[in-house]
Formats: sequence, structure tokens, C-alpha cells
Amino acid sequence: MNNFKNKNSIFFAFLILTIASLSFIGCSSDVTDSNSAAHDGAWLIPEDQVFDGGPGRDGIPSLFEPQFQAASQVTFLSSTDLVVGIRVGDTVRGYPHIVLDWHEIANDQIAQSFYAVTYCPLTGSAIGWNRKIDGSVTTFGVSGLLYNTNLLPYDRETASNWSQMEMKCVNGVRSGKTPETFQVIETTWESFQQMFPDSKIITPATGFSRSYGTYPYGDYRTNHGWVIFPIGNDDRRLNRKVRVLGFVVGGQSKAYPISVFTENTTIIEELFGGEKIVSVGNSSRNFAAIFKRTATDGTVLSFEAVTGNGTAVMSDAEGTNYDIFGFGLDGPRKGQRLEAISESYIAYWFAWAAFHPDTEIYQTQSVDPGV
Repeated sequence: MNNFKNKNSIFFAFLILTIASLSFIGCSSDVTDSNSAAHDGAWLIPEDQVFDGGPGRDGIPSLFEPQFQAASQVTFLSSTDLVVGIRVGDTVRGYPHIVLDWHEIANDQIAQSFYAVTYCPLTGSAIGWNRKIDGSVTTFGVSGLLYNTNLLPYDRETASNWSQMEMKCVNGVRSGKTPETFQVIETTWESFQQMFPDSKIITPATGFSRSYGTYPYGDYRTNHGWVIFPIGNDDRRLNRKVRVLGFVVGGQSKAYPISVFTENTTIIEELFGGEKIVSVGNSSRNFAAIFKRTATDGTVLSFEAVTGNGTAVMSDAEGTNYDIFGFGLDGPRKGQRLEAISESYIAYWFAWAAFHPDTEIYQTQSVDPGV
């Protein structure tokens, strides 16, 4: 790690915060020796902006073959706990923040779909990645390195380092490769359970001793002045920790603060980056997602919100209801899935703006920039 900038004040602020609350005692046989995987070679990001977070490679252990529990039996979550969800076919699984805060990556599989749910608690970003790369299945681990305060996963097959929010391999054998993604959604446990009562939820039975339910980074989530590591672009148009749905279409980036979606489910249709898109969100239920409006048969659909606490969040003018993953639940397009914007996810504003300095902000009169 001698090549990486490491200011003592930054290092020890993070080290005290994490090591005081983190026990590195656990069990995992699928861990790369931190000394066996060098970080030599060219980087596609500024090397002097890659920081050593402190715990080291696999110091924060990613999960393998996690244990799940039926949503109806879960008692360890509170109604406002956030959950990251993924859907493959008819199977829906949830990954609570209270578990991901301590592990950051869950390597999982549904049928023949191999994926990793990557979550960075310092940037509030969750992205689903395909673990099958160049024809072979790998697992992802936590490198211990950060760029723009964001997680740099590494793949165990080649020890290459990837930038989560940049969605690209930035160092190593696979440098320049972009991951195939799985759409993930994020909402409260109460809403997730209402939407997907038959889903399964990852449990705290991870094999590691952690204080699940206790946030490991103090008041970091709500302290808008606190960003532990330097970032390339500190955009103060919004408060740093405002949660936004960011997306990139046609080389242009945009961000929707979650607050622009009302306490009743809201639909936003617009033309952006040459694409007709629809966003659906609800500020009180804490969810937002974005899709292309053009169906696979070429029909450009229009949508309206579906209110209530059921599975459906919007319907098209043809009479099909859709869930938050864009699955047609009934009507003429039952079983079809709207195409999600591949580079779209929720993150803290400061992090989205650091990676997308020219991003546009969708605003209404109700949005408080909070500068």
C-alpha cells in the first residue's frame, strides 16, 4: 500500500471509527491473503486519489452462500430499516443494510444467475453485479481501498480492482472491463415486506461476530459535513448526504433527490439523453426506480402511479400493473419486464456528484437545495 496517499489524520479517523466497533474475528475459507495480491500496474483512476481505508484486504469480510429467512418470519428488522432487493425471474431476495453495513458484498446465486450485491455504507450506493465474467464465475471481496470514498471491490479470480460507482475495473488483468449489472431496488423493510411478502431475507447468521443493528460509522449518515476521505468534486448544490436516484443515459447524467417524489407514489416521465424514460418513487416509503418507456415491441408506454401498499407501484395506459422491478403483474403485458436504466442507483448526493460532476438535478419547488 506504500503507493497510496495516506494522510495520518484521515487514516486514524477512519481506523478509530471502524476498528473500535468492528471485530475481525470470523470464519471464511474463501479469503485471499492480503499479501498475495499486489496492486501494481496502471490504474484507470488517479492513483493518488486511491486511499487505504485501514482494515486491509478482506478486513471487512464479504459473504458467501448467505443464509435466508422467509419474510413472514423475520423479526430482526425494524419498519424503517432499509433493504436492498433483487429479483431474478419470480424469485425476490432482500439484503438489509444492517447486514451489508458490516460486509459490503454478498456473493449469491439464484438458479444459474450468479451475482454480487455490492453496497458501500460510506456512499450509500448498492449495485448488483454479474459474477460470471469472461465465461467463468468469480467472487468479489472488499479490497480495503477507496476512491471518492467509495468501495473498490476486487474479484478473486484475477485480484483485479473494480470501482463500484464508476462500474468499471480500474486496475489489474480485467482493467477497463465493465460489469453486467442486475437491477436492485432499495426501500424500507415495511414497504419491502408489503410489496414482496413471499420473498426471502438474508439473516444475521453470517458466521461472523458483528453488532448487527448497530450502525458502525456513528452519525455519518446524517452528518452532512462529514466525508471521511477526499473526493474529487464537492458539489454543494444539495446537502452531501441527501439520497438521490442517479442515472446516466446517452452519456448524460441526472439525479432525482428522493424528496421530489411525494408521500404518495409519483411518476415522472421525460425525454433525457435521447431516451424516453419513466421514474417512479415514493418519499415516505423510501423507494425510487427508473425505466425506459419503450417496450420490447417498440410501443412507447405512458404511466400513472398506483397508490396503496401493495405490490404494484404503477400502471400503463394499456392496463398492465408493474412492480418496482418493472415486472408486469397482470393485464396485456403480464410477465413482461420494463428495461431498467443499467447505470442507475441510489447514492448520497456527494458521491454521485463526485463521479458525475456535470450532473443535472431534477428539481421542483418543493426541493430544498440545503446549501
